[in-house]
Amino acid sequence: MIPSDDEIQSLERDLRFHATENDNPSWLTSDQIADFNRTGYVAPIPIFDLNEIADIRCYFDDLLDQVTAQGGNSYSISSAHLKYGRVHDILTNQRIVDHVADLLGENVIGWGSHFFCKMPRDGKAVAWHQDASYWPLSPSKAVTVWLAIDDADEQNACMKFIAGSHHHGHMTYRPSGSHEDNVLNQTIENPQQYGDTVFNPLAAGNVSIHSDLLLHGSEANESDRRRCALTLRYCAADVRAELGWNEKGVQVRGKDESGHWSNVPRPATD
Repeated sequence: MIPSDDEIQSLERDLRFHATENDNPSWLTSDQIADFNRTGYVAPIPIFDLNEIADIRCYFDDLLDQVTAQGGNSYSISSAHLKYGRVHDILTNQRIVDHVADLLGENVIGWGSHFFCKMPRDGKAVAWHQDASYWPLSPSKAVTVWLAIDDADEQNACMKFIAGSHHHGHMTYRPSGSHEDNVLNQTIENPQQYGDTVFNPLAAGNVSIHSDLLLHGSEANESDRRRCALTLRYCAADVRAELGWNEKGVQVRGKDESGHWSNVPRPATD
């Protein structure tokens, strides 16, 4: 569940960008880490080959059929790693975690998983926003991995970033109006004041990684092609989660010596 504005505003959070300091990365290059610190994102990163992502796509197709038959829609499959073993497997996939650990350090928690599936001509956009606005986490040492399940490009509404906007801290937003057809419920106005717009096309099986403070969004999909992605959320193990969100956490690398995160087991149901 997304916390209410009152719940979020009642929390004391450190929403400053914490730059990565890693002189000896294992998987990302030093240039990629410098780019992440400067622009707020790294892309593209190949993870799954064509056969692997085709298998994931078939799995999602079946899952979407089940969810819609029960009254859900293509955006309603959230916290999926708590319900579906296959999604838990993707969240804990070491090829993904290897790259995340180069940015967050060796003690990493995976805590979120949400399918964002724009059906052909579905008319829904994702307004400009910061992930950190929605999350009761502190300090701001968290990233989103955006896994392309379908090819994503400008024609079918790939994600777009405001490069470097993560350096401006937490931004003022307004509630989205119903006329906006926003998948989420926040809108940040005049994004270009914070930097230049960069589109993030990704081939299926590739990922991008962006800071929780990076301003981003996507247009409505006006094409005849679907655009499905799985967003995976990670943070450093020393991040603290309020409102019970620590119950979503899975230890994916290293240790959580404080025991703050629940380290939920893999669900039995795929």
